[in-house]
Amino acid sequence: MSNITLINSPSWHVHPVYCRNIIIQGLTILAPVKVPNTDGINPDSCTNTRIEDCYIVSGDDCIAVKSGWDQYGIAFGMPTKQLVIRRLTCISPSSAVIALGSEMSGGIEDVRAEDITAINSESGIRIKTAVGRGGYVKDIYVRGMTMKTMKWVFWMTGNYGSHPDNNYDPKALPVIENINYRDMVAENVTMAARLEGISGDTFSGICISNVTIGLTKKPKKLQWNCTDVAGISSDVTPQPCDLLPNQGPGKIAACNFPEENLPIENADVQMCSYKTPNL
Repeated sequence: MSNITLINSPSWHVHPVYCRNIIIQGLTILAPVKVPNTDGINPDSCTNTRIEDCYIVSGDDCIAVKSGWDQYGIAFGMPTKQLVIRRLTCISPSSAVIALGSEMSGGIEDVRAEDITAINSESGIRIKTAVGRGGYVKDIYVRGMTMKTMKWVFWMTGNYGSHPDNNYDPKALPVIENINYRDMVAENVTMAARLEGISGDTFSGICISNVTIGLTKKPKKLQWNCTDVAGISSDVTPQPCDLLPNQGPGKIAACNFPEENLPIENADVQMCSYKTPNL
């Protein structure tokens, strides 16, 4: 899918489900910023996907990565994995630039995002989950992000409590681990981060390095609100919470980004055309 413009969908604009080997390139998506559920691109239980060179204005998440909801997603067990997002520009005043979940019960893994521009958006990267989801979000790598006018830069939510019905398993706890954010600059930010895990189910392996966050004229007094999370930080301003202890400038490369390419990164777009026959 390439080089098209989508305007004012009443719900999600692009929603590939149970797909493999997808390239979404050069899309412009425009929706009213005050209308919810107008997500831009939502890969759902997909493998080997590349999203690049897209411009999205939305009243909801610009990109929301999904893989099934509660017991239904757990039973089907099809994750979203091997996802590449690059050269994205997003405007989303009430939602995330890139969201992982909240429907993530089949699992989300090996997501690589880089060269992202966020303007006037609620949060840069958000992980959304809850008790009853099960599944996992792991091996997430984000680098090279520029943000202007944000409410939060990082947001993790362990109490995103909506469910399709009352049959979910309250013992199904999500696993959130190996989350890597690096090489980011943000300005005019109200609060650096809300990182809220689940009691008894710590979100672990969080790594944040080489991040500079400039604050608005009236910022929150508490810049990092952290509960039930664990990880490290290096060269981050303002200083993160005690649950992400500073490792010093020598560990600036601690938050790794995979060096090897995924197969979809080297795939060429096959251009299609149609010629009207002479009548």
